[in-house]
Amino acid sequence: MFKKAAVFTDIHLGLKGNSKVHNDDCEEFVDWFIQNAKDNGCETGIFCGDWHHNRNSLNLTTMDATIRSMEKLGASFEQFFFFDGNHDLYYKDKRDVNSTAFAKHIPGITFIDKITTKEDVTLVPWLVGEEWKKIKNIKSKYMFGHFELPSFYMNAMVQMPDTGELQASHFEHQEYVFSGHFHKRQKQGKIYYIGNAFPHNYADAWDDNRGMMILDKENNKDDYVNIIDEENKRLASQVERVLNIARTEKESYNLDRYQVNIHDIINESVNIFNFKVEKKEGKIIKKLNADNPFIKGNKDHLINVFNNLIENAYKYSEEKPIIIGFSSEYL
Repeated sequence: MFKKAAVFTDIHLGLKGNSKVHNDDCEEFVDWFIQNAKDNGCETGIFCGDWHHNRNSLNLTTMDATIRSMEKLGASFEQFFFFDGNHDLYYKDKRDVNSTAFAKHIPGITFIDKITTKEDVTLVPWLVGEEWKKIKNIKSKYMFGHFELPSFYMNAMVQMPDTGELQASHFEHQEYVFSGHFHKRQKQGKIYYIGNAFPHNYADAWDDNRGMMILDKENNKDDYVNIIDEENKRLASQVERVLNIARTEKESYNLDRYQVNIHDIINESVNIFNFKVEKKEGKIIKKLNADNPFIKGNKDHLINVFNNLIENAYKYSEEKPIIIGFSSEYL
């Protein structure tokens, strides 16, 4: 079904009373997820449930953020599979009324509304009624779901009690089981809880193992990318650039010059600001026409120059900024 998949779960748009801050964080996470998937060569995306938080109603501003995010996901992968968690359902024990079924109308998204097996992969939305009894008879190497299994931690302190229904032992025909639902990343035997997209509340505090998973099926390897680790690295890099510039201005720092690809510099700066510009209903147009994009310079300082140029263009445009980044042989 796939060669390399990028996977995330439990993003909970509409959390905190449909907080704009939280919904903005969700959109920024989706951009981060897509970029990391591209960087790692993932042709397939999978979402493992709990897209929305409130199962009783859907706020229009949350719906707006949802549609934008889903359209990005559908356009960014060769195939993107999406299934519901319990928070997406109006009734916890039925899937006939939910907040996400419209996703099947978004190009690029395959909405999974029942237990579905494709080749050696099974996708399982939140189990309802007696469906849990079917799991032990499913024969597939990989299974993705939104499972509620006893003995796993619901958060850092509380373990899920045994309800007498689905058990870890029921996955007898699988080699790997990946699940959403419990926000804490954890593993027991062949079962992996991926962990939610990013920390949402006090129950997630001091636990930075959240973000996304990359499953390399051909090499039988799974890796995790933590959003907080990545953001810390990005911020540290920005601070280092600022300090280097300050040292240069005081003539106490020797500027290293070497061959750099100006197209890579422009692309890196555009990726940083693309989301903000799109939120202002603007766009960044790249016209990278130089046949030989290599120049002698310092990567950190050049990125800082382009960041400042794009940020100023964005900041001082009253509405719908159109920013053009270009290169030519006369650069």
